[in-house]
Amino acid sequence: MYFILIKQFFRSKTVLLTFGILMILGVLSIGTGKQFLTQKQEVIAKTKVQQEKHIQTQTSLHKDDLGLLLYYLKFSFINPVNSLAGISIGQSDLNSHIQNVTILNLEGQKYDTDLVNPMRLHVGNLDISFLIIFLFPLIIIALNFNILSEEIEKGTWKMITIQGKSSFKYLLKKLSIRVFFVFIILGFLFLLAKNILDIPFNTGFLQIITMSYLYVLFWFAICFFVVLLRKLSNTNAIVLLSCWLVLVVVLPVLVSNFITNKYPVEEAFTMAIKQRDEYHKKWDTDKKETMDKFYAHYPQFSHYELQEKGFSWLWYYAMQQMGDDESKEERDAMYLKIEKRETLSKKIAQFFPPLQMQLAMNDIANTSLTHQVNFLNATTDFHEDLRLQFYPDIFDKKSANAINWKNYKPEFYKYENNFDLTKSISYMVLISLLLVGFGIIKNKKHFT
Repeated sequence: MYFILIKQFFRSKTVLLTFGILMILGVLSIGTGKQFLTQKQEVIAKTKVQQEKHIQTQTSLHKDDLGLLLYYLKFSFINPVNSLAGISIGQSDLNSHIQNVTILNLEGQKYDTDLVNPMRLHVGNLDISFLIIFLFPLIIIALNFNILSEEIEKGTWKMITIQGKSSFKYLLKKLSIRVFFVFIILGFLFLLAKNILDIPFNTGFLQIITMSYLYVLFWFAICFFVVLLRKLSNTNAIVLLSCWLVLVVVLPVLVSNFITNKYPVEEAFTMAIKQRDEYHKKWDTDKKETMDKFYAHYPQFSHYELQEKGFSWLWYYAMQQMGDDESKEERDAMYLKIEKRETLSKKIAQFFPPLQMQLAMNDIANTSLTHQVNFLNATTDFHEDLRLQFYPDIFDKKSANAINWKNYKPEFYKYENNFDLTKSISYMVLISLLLVGFGIIKNKKHFT
């Protein structure tokens, strides 16, 4: 019986079409991920070379004035690209993964990003996460919506029940063939992605695989529940497509709009304006007032006295520092709201597996908004460290030759992944079990 069902399954044109679509789109999605990773890695390699050339050029032009040299010198802080980003690109195509900063005011430099075609951003990326979250459910629906209703409509279901064989086991056999078929395709795509994207077989990769298979089972559970309602094939198709539309498209949009309205980030605009205004105002502000604030921030530099006449790098860099200090309140408020957005998103997403999958895969691949904010905070620390290194040399009026510039190479951000797999899958598994359980209980009288 099982062999006959398998033979019957693979004779279907729907199965062949499904296999073809998934293979073509799977290869395209892996190609998209490979292109993304290659582009990022090439930029990182060029950055290493470019910083060395940049330092050599600038030090040769401004060797006698360290203050002027550091006005121009840029230092690179790199957010290394996780190979898993090829599976889930997330927001990393929007946000810059390299910060080239001077020791001038930082907030105006943080949000510089690459020029990207807006049409491409509008369309989005066909990565594997998109394929799993959006397209795999449609394939599962196409394969399962009529596994019971078709038998009833053709009259073969009565023959199965009359023969005395377990009709429930028969239905499970049909369903299991489809589960294994989808599982094999998904496994093949992950194997292909591992080899092409050079993904190490680490915890993050296993977490993404686990989440993906459970997400597929969630959609099989929905199909199983709807099928056991014993409606017509057309009705099943409409109900399942409506479920897909609501869960995958409508609800994420509604949740996003709700969270955006609940935590509006007006500080993003006011912070940029205030940082610029506070810096420019210092040109017309009494120098003593600027220096008092600078000494309050850095008491270790209070022994450097401001010269009465002429231009002073001490005052200039103090003025630059004030631009950041005066906008700190808005920056902290903005990051706090972003953190609240992410926290609320994750709480709501627990009850909606498609949204949970999207957030979880971005979190594992380090392509989420939270990861970007952490990188920007690390950039602040990197920038502060540079200031503390160079301020004494500038204020002591040392020459550029007094510093060993070979020690200044691009630095890399070290991230930590604290993703909790158990917490992320618990509700998805529970919802799947409830759907299967309710379906079986409701149809217990129909099965032998």
